[in-house]
Amino acid sequence: MNTGRVYRSIDKIVAAYQVKLDATDEEAFTVTPPIGGWSYSEVYSHIFDASLLSLLALNNASRGVGEIKHTHSLVKLILFFGSFPPTKRYKVPLRLANRVKKIEKLTAQQLIRDFEFQLKKLYPQLAQADPSIKVKHPRMGYLNAEQWLRFIEIHLGHHLKQINRIERSFKQ
Repeated sequence: MNTGRVYRSIDKIVAAYQVKLDATDEEAFTVTPPIGGWSYSEVYSHIFDASLLSLLALNNASRGVGEIKHTHSLVKLILFFGSFPPTKRYKVPLRLANRVKKIEKLTAQQLIRDFEFQLKKLYPQLAQADPSIKVKHPRMGYLNAEQWLRFIEIHLGHHLKQINRIERSFKQ
């Protein structure tokens, strides 16, 4: 896996979230969209909270705090192709769903900055990470540090598509 490419891709995706955040007014940010589901604010709450939690797992795996476990073949395919299977709708694990809340734009901005800071700090550790040490993801099973980085990229991209759907629903 080319971690440099993944890191740069994450940076671009986060920049796209920032552009969308800047373009959304505070009132629209917390409104449930016409298509139902999460508001912009709930998506930002989830994606950056989950991404920060993923960085904790990446940190643990890169420091050798984990287990020697197998990564499931289906998960390896998801990581290889860079997207979740299109036919399946994933439900957020309950413990993560309970963390989602409507937040203000300022809070979303702070979450983005926290994520960027932590990612920049942790990225250099990947070079020394033992690929056999893995930390469990609630849905995908055991991932090593590089796989956690790739998961973050995929997950951020997945929810950016959700933000685009919300945006389109307000324009209809």
